[in-house]
Amino acid sequence: MLDRKIELKVLEVTQSDRDASAFAMILGEVSGHRQLPVIISALEAQSILIMLRKLSVPRPFTHDLFFSVAGKFDFDLKEVFIYRADEGIFFAYTCFEKDGEVCRIDSRTSDAVALALRFRSPIYIYESVLDSESVSVGREDTTPAIKPANNIKILRKALEKAIKNENYELAAILSDQIKKIESENSSFN
Repeated sequence: MLDRKIELKVLEVTQSDRDASAFAMILGEVSGHRQLPVIISALEAQSILIMLRKLSVPRPFTHDLFFSVAGKFDFDLKEVFIYRADEGIFFAYTCFEKDGEVCRIDSRTSDAVALALRFRSPIYIYESVLDSESVSVGREDTTPAIKPANNIKILRKALEKAIKNENYELAAILSDQIKKIESENSSFN
């Protein structure tokens, strides 16, 4: 049986309190309620947040440079495809096209997503990978930008899953993110 491709979108990027270099990128199912937390580094988080927030920067990031090179040499990013997960690590392909020829290149998921945002290309994942790695937040919680309360809900479900899978490093990062959001929310009340 063929595994169905599901389209994702970037919902949010949040930072860990314990490790300033660790962030969680939350990807959400475009036509559904499942969400996928992916741990990424600070550089990729910054590059993704610049695109999400539509910020301008004085000098190009590596992803911006690559986007410019692609324009100069007339090739396009057709899609990003997350095809596998192994102990909290996600594996992705970037699929480029030039003159009708498609080339699939292995990529870190965070780099692939940063490029997809620049090229305005779709992000896909196998349904089996999404089923095994996602958290479900219910239809009422699916919004283009996660509200803090929903973000905590997603992160708590991801934390439960990390503990169940004995991925304690990921669990510690997720726990820190939950504490940070709870602290920020209590300062507003």
